[in-house]
Amino acid sequence: MSIALDVMGGDHAPEAIVKGALEAAPLLRVKLSLVGDEAKFRHLLPKELPANIELVHASQSVDMDEKPLDAYRKKKDSSLMVAARLVSEGHAQALVSAGNTGAASATSLLQWRQIEGVHRPAIASHLPNRFGGFVLLDAGASPDVDPEHIVEFAIMGRAYAQKLMGRPNPKVQLLNIGEEEGKGNAFAKQAYHLLKRHSWFAGNIEGKDMFSTEADVVVCDAFVGNIVLKSCEGLAELIIESIRSEVPTKWPEKLLYWPVRKVTRPLRKKMDYAEVGGSPLLGLNGLCMICHGRSSPKAIRNALLTTEKAIENGLVETIRRTVCDELGSTNE
Repeated sequence: MSIALDVMGGDHAPEAIVKGALEAAPLLRVKLSLVGDEAKFRHLLPKELPANIELVHASQSVDMDEKPLDAYRKKKDSSLMVAARLVSEGHAQALVSAGNTGAASATSLLQWRQIEGVHRPAIASHLPNRFGGFVLLDAGASPDVDPEHIVEFAIMGRAYAQKLMGRPNPKVQLLNIGEEEGKGNAFAKQAYHLLKRHSWFAGNIEGKDMFSTEADVVVCDAFVGNIVLKSCEGLAELIIESIRSEVPTKWPEKLLYWPVRKVTRPLRKKMDYAEVGGSPLLGLNGLCMICHGRSSPKAIRNALLTTEKAIENGLVETIRRTVCDELGSTNE
């Protein structure tokens, strides 16, 4: 098994990407293919590579602000395209990239295509709450969907919760403006009607309740999901920075705040996106792990470890099987 890592993608590429790969290498059981322009990152590696790392040259890279389809059509030898090609040709089982999210999504979709029965891919993001966290999808892949696609998201989210979060029988809730049936716009009402046919559907959930009650999987369209995700990121940064700004910078006053660090350290870890590292794009015949554009080495390391877990636990195959079982194998 192998993971293809886009070395040239991300705000801090290639330095942060390579460092994260080197931190992950001794912890990984799979092979790691570093894909990119070797002239630009070889000096960041030791002369003797770890046994499970190989280099794959790609002469081009995709800019963070580049249009996804332009990147796909015009840059056939980009690190992103070459990494995706490794997956489509069976040389790797997953692609990890901190680069242009739109380009990573489009390239993966066009290279691998959807699993039969899945009409729209979805980004699954792990978010914290008081009960060990939950997965939100779609967090950014498909903003224009039909209510039927929300059911597909639910099925894929359940597979994620089972394989990566250890939830044996995950429940699904629909993000809405109220808990009661009949709440929301026409889209939400129709999605509710379709979801309630399934025994694992647990009804609507309000945004505030995702973080204070037990939740496994929360589904919505990508327009709503991405706003939720970015709002959570901004709020987390505000809380951490507010706490940090209140700590005195001079001794001995600073010493008095050391007990506070013991309390806030777990909080900071729980709210740090780098602890998970990335969000998988679900619904394709391959696994694409999308990382934050400003990913640190820690985030890349953890994204690689999460990807390995997804490969070993058969996440893609589980989605393929459950979609077939619950929705049938037709892909209209």
